[in-house]
Formats: sequence, structure tokens, C-alpha cells
Amino acid sequence: MSTTATAELFAFQRDTEALSQISGRLGWDQETVMPPGAADQRAEEISALEGLLHARRTDPRLKDLLDAASPATEAEAAQIREIRHSYEREVKIPESLARSLAALSSRAQGIWVAARAADDVKAFLPTLSEMIRLKREEAACLAAGGDLYDALLDDYEPGAKSADLAAMFDRMRPRLVALRERVLDRPAPEALAGHFPAEMQLRLSREMAEAFGYDFNRGRLDLAVHPFSSGSGQDVRITTRVDERDPLNCFYSTIHETGHGAYEQQVDAHYTLTAIGKGASMGVHESQSRICENQLGRSEAWTSWLFARLSQEMTLNIGTARDFYRAVNRVSPGFIRTEADELHYNLHIMLRFDLERALIAGDLAPADLEAAWNDRFKADFGVEVPRPSLGMLQDVHWSCGLFGYFPTYSLGNVYAGCLHQALRQEVPQLDASLAQGSAAPATAWLRDGLRRHGALRTPVETLRHACGFAPDEAPLLAYLEAKFSDLYTL
Repeated sequence: MSTTATAELFAFQRDTEALSQISGRLGWDQETVMPPGAADQRAEEISALEGLLHARRTDPRLKDLLDAASPATEAEAAQIREIRHSYEREVKIPESLARSLAALSSRAQGIWVAARAADDVKAFLPTLSEMIRLKREEAACLAAGGDLYDALLDDYEPGAKSADLAAMFDRMRPRLVALRERVLDRPAPEALAGHFPAEMQLRLSREMAEAFGYDFNRGRLDLAVHPFSSGSGQDVRITTRVDERDPLNCFYSTIHETGHGAYEQQVDAHYTLTAIGKGASMGVHESQSRICENQLGRSEAWTSWLFARLSQEMTLNIGTARDFYRAVNRVSPGFIRTEADELHYNLHIMLRFDLERALIAGDLAPADLEAAWNDRFKADFGVEVPRPSLGMLQDVHWSCGLFGYFPTYSLGNVYAGCLHQALRQEVPQLDASLAQGSAAPATAWLRDGLRRHGALRTPVETLRHACGFAPDEAPLLAYLEAKFSDLYTL
């Protein structure tokens, strides 16, 4: 009976995973090529599909199959763990709420895009208020009397607690602020300037994506307002954006999303369309994008290659590889999170983490969010936010209902710091390879130690297995202090 139950459970889950991939493809289409007039119909389509998925994820047969299943391998046990975790969450959420959230998320994205373009907070507030109301309702269903924000966080980083993250951020913030202040007291390096044609940026971006392990036979690169990756297994898609005055935005958005995409492509093919055929968590996922973008992509070795490669395309205003390295890592208290340097990035996340915790707790009203954002930004970054598109309207996450997602970005940075420390110890030829425009030794190490295992292990155990030690913030902070002390001659 148990063998039959296990097989039936996995067959049922395979269809659920396939339908989930279809839903994700609809989301990709909406963000890239869908005609704007299709927004209302797409919301209905996604809502209908979410209703079907919710029904499958809460099907009463699942409980019986889970109780009867008997895993024969570590992978089977992990699949059962993941299916059970999903079932126990989903069964607490009414189908009507799941469908309402899916439909609102679909409609809200277009409303957010228009409000952001017009710098019109009032146009977005009713939608945001409704989203927060629904997310609080969802959190109440999941929390069983516990912390509402923790209930949402668990969807992205299973097992994580907001109190632990807050304590970690409290340990990180003073050292980040102190380092930032020392750096900003030094002369700023010259910034890259000029006109960089979109076609050239996209051509080099494809080249770099391949160098970081992305397989275009199972993926594609498109443009989006907010870069993202989508899919798993044999169909994994990434996006970027282009500013003809700033090629670094495109290059590093692409490398970042390549880290996500290559992770999904490199999960063991035997896990495709199973509950573990995906990243272990959003924090672990973010570790893959951040180590590619920052520790590898912004290293002196890689930027020396990029300087030479870009110089083949055009004459640059920067004359040496060392100066280009400094330009790539230029520290500035900018407004946009996705364009933030490594010193400021985590401060952006801490700001959002505190604000969205207050929104979910009911301590901050949506109507007061803009003022709270602007006050906090001035305190943390020392500059006034000039307009909403550079402030509370800049990110897509809240329109999508992704409350609890933001802290996983900083957690990903912490994980990346741990991975980078272990990588440096185990791959001595790393810099020589990067200087030749190849990240192959790094991506092979990441594939073998982390990526191919998907969600076989819990997030913390995934990192422990790859690094050989439990993750904490110390390696990241040591890396940042050493790097920027060298760059700015501190």
C-alpha cells in the first residue's frame, strides 16, 4: 500500500507542478510581451488557474496519500516533506481568498506600472490597501495566532523568523553604516559615461550569461520593466533592462538573473516537475544571483576582462582596468535598490523589511507609507527622495503581494558571503579563470555543491552542505570591509 501511495502522490504532484509552470509562463508573458489591453482578461485567466492549483494543493486525497507514503530514498523523503509543507499551508487558505489574491496581483501590476511612470502614489494606494488587507487575511489563516509576518515569510524562507532576521540586521547595520561613512569621505572614482547602444548591451549580456553557465537552448533573454527570472527545468527564462547611458545596469541585471536561471537549469534533471525540482528557498536562490553579480561579476578579475571586452566595442572615458573596477564598484547613496552598490544594498532591504512588517502588523497605514519611506530613507541614506518612482513605487513586489520576500535578498547576500569564502578556499584558479571571461570553475563548484540538489535539503542545511559550516553574516561583512578598504584606500 505505501509503495502505491508514494507513486500516486508523486504522479499527482507532477501534474500540479506542470500546471504551476504554466501559471508562471503566463506571468512571464504578462511582464514581457503581453499587449497592455489584455490585463483584465489575463487576471481572470490567472485567477482561474490559481483556483485549479489551490484545489489540487488542498485535495483531501493528499492527506491520505501523505500519511500512507513511505519514502525509499532521501530524495523521496524530501519530496514528501515539501508536499506536506505546501499542503498544510494551502489547506488553511480558502479558495476564494487564493483566487482573489491571484486576480488582484495580476491587475495590480499594470496599475503599479502606470502609477510608477506617472509618479502618482494616490493612483496606487487603493490597490495597495486592498493587497495589504488580503495579505493580512492570508497571514491570519496561516499564523494560527502567531506572528502574521512570520507566516508570510515562511512562504519564501521556510523556518526563518522575523525576530532572528531583525537581530541579524541589527548586527549588520552599524558595521555597514560605519564602512559607508568611511568610503564616502574618500574621493569618488570616475563613473562610466557615454552612449552605449542597446543592441551592443544585449549582445554582451548574452555573452556574459553564457559565461556564467546559462543555457540558451533551455532559456531566453528578454526585456522587462523590473528584471526577473521564471521557470525551471527545461524552460527557464531571464529578463533584463537597458539604459543607453548606463550599460552596467543591463550587464549586472543580466548576470544577477543568470544566477537565478542557471540555478534552476542545473537542478538534477531527475527532480524536474517534482516538489524538490526548484531552489531550496528564496534566500538560497538569491545567494546564487548575488554571488554571480557581486563576488564574481564585480571582482577585479572579471571587471578586467569586461573592460577589455567593452573597449573592443567602443572608446571608453575610463582608461585603465583598475579604474574601471573602481567605477563598477562606485559607492553612492542612490535611490534605486536594484542599482545599489554592495554597501548600500542591504540598507535598502532593511528599510523595506521594517516598513512591510509595520504594514502587516497594522502599525503603519498604507496612506502613511510614502512619508514613512521618505523619512527612513533620509535617515539611512542622508538624501531626500525627490519623487515616488525613486521611493515607495520603485519595486514590483508589493503590487504582486510578495510581503515577506524582501528580507530574503539580504539573507541571500549573507549566504553568498559564506559560499564565496568556501569557493575561494576550494578553487584556487578562480581569478585566473574570471580574468579570461570564464566563470566555469565557480559555476561548476556551485552546481556540484548546491544547485544540482534543488530543494533536497532545508535552506540552512543546503548552505551547510555547500560551505561546510552554518551560515552567518561574518563572511559577508569581512568581504565587504576588505574589498572597499582596498578600493578606497581606507
